[in-house]
Amino acid sequence: MSQSVLEQLREMTVVVADTGDIKAIEQFKPQDATTNPSLITAAAQMPQYQDIVDTTLKQAKADAGEQADAQAVANLAFQRLAVAFGLKILKIIPGRVSTEVDARRSYDTDGTIEMARDLIAQYEAKGVSRDRILIKIASTWEGIRAAEVLEKEGIHCNLTLLFGLHQAIACAEAGVTLISPFVGRILDWYKKETGKESYPPAEDPGVQSVAEIYDYYKKFGYKTEVMGASFRNTGELTELAGCDLLTISPKLLAQLDEMEETLPRKLSPAAAQDKSIEKLSMDKATFDKMHAEDRMASEKLEEGIQGFTKALESLEQLLAERLAQLDGHDVVSHAAEDVFRAYDLDGDGFITREEWMGSDAVFDALDVDHDGKITPEEMGAGLGAAFRLANV
Repeated sequence: MSQSVLEQLREMTVVVADTGDIKAIEQFKPQDATTNPSLITAAAQMPQYQDIVDTTLKQAKADAGEQADAQAVANLAFQRLAVAFGLKILKIIPGRVSTEVDARRSYDTDGTIEMARDLIAQYEAKGVSRDRILIKIASTWEGIRAAEVLEKEGIHCNLTLLFGLHQAIACAEAGVTLISPFVGRILDWYKKETGKESYPPAEDPGVQSVAEIYDYYKKFGYKTEVMGASFRNTGELTELAGCDLLTISPKLLAQLDEMEETLPRKLSPAAAQDKSIEKLSMDKATFDKMHAEDRMASEKLEEGIQGFTKALESLEQLLAERLAQLDGHDVVSHAAEDVFRAYDLDGDGFITREEWMGSDAVFDALDVDHDGKITPEEMGAGLGAAFRLANV
């Protein structure tokens, strides 16, 4: 019996689930997984998770102290909930779970280090080794410096919102465990910039970016792993066969599982050795210069940080509303509307895939009519349904 493309891919690449959906994780059996604020936002509104949300909020309020305002309690609760869902996922997968640092600390090295240490302490208090956790940090210069400190403490990091070679080189030189270059979001930028509706997989700018980073790392012997992320189609995935890791949505995993053609390896350490590549040294001046010259990378990084920040603020508002309800106050929640406004960056009444800063799998679940846009009605109807975490 012939192997599916997914089975062949697993023989040369570690497959990671781009979802917090426990059923999807159980079905496709990925090595690693990740949590994200949009997962927590949705789960916080689902009846089956009300107990864990309420318990976490009450404990966060007690730990923050009676003088703490609702915002401070909600922020602490978000951190606790991220760990709670990470613990659930770790019961299923054999590998690691990524947990995010607050995006508002993206330019704060000390603040990032502080939160990362706290997240690790929470996991270790529950008996989970730090080797099974990846702390997810934005690939700013300040975030990379924080990761350098954390890695020396045995706290492994996943540097996200990575769009340029300069970011990748800085991460490798800092000894970061893993990077997550965003294939689909790079493609989105180029499609919008050029007006082209599509690119052949081998010419996809996101694919080419990840291949360039992979070859650079293997050519010069860096240990940092490359995990391609944010995919738009199976062609992008097959062009990156051989990459260290690929994080893939359940929708694309299912498509790969149905494909039966032969999958050739496209990336390999041996092939990288034969390529002529200039070695660069990355200090802050060089990083800043290359970042300023790479308009795509600078725009997408800033856009990503702003999007993650707005999503977190909406989540914290939701948690603060729930805390007020627990304290006996009559509160009308506008969670779906708040989350929609957080992601509708240009305020045109639609959330496009380019604007969406959460998991691609969640976008697919919310985009009921598959027109590439999420309406307020789809958001309101699908926010909870996008995350079916039953049997946990």
